[in-house]
Amino acid sequence: MEKIFNFEDRLVRFAGECIFFTRQLERLFENEYYKNQLIRSSGSASLNFGEAQGTITDKDFIFKVSLVVKELKESRNSLKILDYIKEGNSDKRSKLLIEVEQLIAISSKMIINKK
Repeated sequence: MEKIFNFEDRLVRFAGECIFFTRQLERLFENEYYKNQLIRSSGSASLNFGEAQGTITDKDFIFKVSLVVKELKESRNSLKILDYIKEGNSDKRSKLLIEVEQLIAISSKMIINKK
């Protein structure tokens, strides 16, 4: 994947890559459950960051970016479960897990910097 330095663009790409990843999963009950969770949480992280950019106060910004962190951690958990049960392309899973860790670190640092 090409390196992207704009945080919003990275969140959008992460959500999109999660969708691409889930399209390849076998249609089993458990896969559908975690697939839906991953799509919702990764997309929500991106959408919440979009809202954070429109906030007026630091308090509102911190709240919205905290939601981004929460959603990214949920995405990470879904990916870890899919990794544990060895579902989907292992290389793609690994890349998504690395990316989500970096996104969590960046967004957590944004919160610290605003406090």
